[in-house]
Amino acid sequence: MKKLDTLSPDFQAELKALLAFETAQNPEIDRIVADICADVQKRGDAALIEYTNRFDGTSAQTIDDLILTQDDLQSAFERLPENIQTALKTAARRVESYHKHQKMESWTYEDEDGTLLGQQITPLDRVGIYVPGGKAAYPSSVIMNAMPAHVAGVKEIIMVVPTPKGERNDIVLAAAFVAGVTKVFMVGGAQAVAALAYGTESVPQVDKITGPGNAFVAAAKRRVFGVVGIDMVAGPSEILVIADGTTPADWVAMDLFSQAEHDEIAQAILIGTSQTYLDEVQTAMNRLIETMPRRAIIEASLGNRGAMILAKDLDEACEIVNYISPEHLELSVENPQEWAKKIRHAGAIFMGRYTSESLGDYCAGPNHVLPTSRTARFSSPLGTYDFQKRSSLIQVSEQGAQKLGKTASVLAHGESLTAHARAAEFRLKD
Repeated sequence: MKKLDTLSPDFQAELKALLAFETAQNPEIDRIVADICADVQKRGDAALIEYTNRFDGTSAQTIDDLILTQDDLQSAFERLPENIQTALKTAARRVESYHKHQKMESWTYEDEDGTLLGQQITPLDRVGIYVPGGKAAYPSSVIMNAMPAHVAGVKEIIMVVPTPKGERNDIVLAAAFVAGVTKVFMVGGAQAVAALAYGTESVPQVDKITGPGNAFVAAAKRRVFGVVGIDMVAGPSEILVIADGTTPADWVAMDLFSQAEHDEIAQAILIGTSQTYLDEVQTAMNRLIETMPRRAIIEASLGNRGAMILAKDLDEACEIVNYISPEHLELSVENPQEWAKKIRHAGAIFMGRYTSESLGDYCAGPNHVLPTSRTARFSSPLGTYDFQKRSSLIQVSEQGAQKLGKTASVLAHGESLTAHARAAEFRLKD
């Protein structure tokens, strides 16, 4: 891992270089995705079947070969060992409980002239969630995307998941059952995103698409945005740990590994106030890496984008955090709630030495779909509010129309919009 020191005159430049990540779109991927989306929009199910057979090595003859019902999902759940069933239900219950606290409610008030103003909250009608498939098993992603929609009151939750060579993952399908998914289509890639966005003879058009995917999925989500809503176009996973030296070095080392093992471009950063402690963590990492099945990926990630930063104190560490705006932030310090008050930009804040980031990934309750690549400066975790929308309520009283009408008339004439002015003036008594 790179070693940075805030006292170095080159620190800011080194930090900026560390965070730099090429997010430019790939023109070749964009071209391929554009062609696929246009084809699915034009030919519907036929194109979806063709691309699925070509890219996933399946042999579907009709769209029915690619559809799973809630009965199929329940069967997948029942095939699992009891301990996995219990874990899925526990995680889903905790995620549901947390997201119920986020649910927005409608409200109104009346001003002094009897005019009613307010906001009406309604859920989206139908959403689509994209889930990676094949050898990858991400039941947590199913729960984190579907459960907030369920809590929001969305009537239909459509899941798409690729099944390369027909390989179905029971734990992913079981998670869909537990999280209340309505129907599953065994399709993936840009073609799945296009089907959700435009609709086909069999795949219903959705209002919003959420969930992670590869570069083709990300490009497709960017392309269909505006036709439907999307959650975000996420970058590589990130973790930043502030440690004051009171947490066992092994714990911190493994927390850094937990994000580095995602892929070679994930980012793990440790900020400490003691060089001795940073050295202890490095020693622990050197020892523990020998036990990691994904050692090559972890080493590549830490070598490419990892770093240890020596700060003069925790105040400075927090300011560095606010600049980095990490996806996951661990405050592995004494009095973490006090230090959390100094954090302005982070996707999720894990407070205290017993709060490993991995608990948030699976079962703590808050959502693990978080802003990456410094976007926590202006965006938030996926939540129930992402599956609700707001309509303004305005009911002007006769008395209110006299006052508001005159104001609107003056402003409308000022913009040379005569009909606007007249519409307000017609309701005036004098």
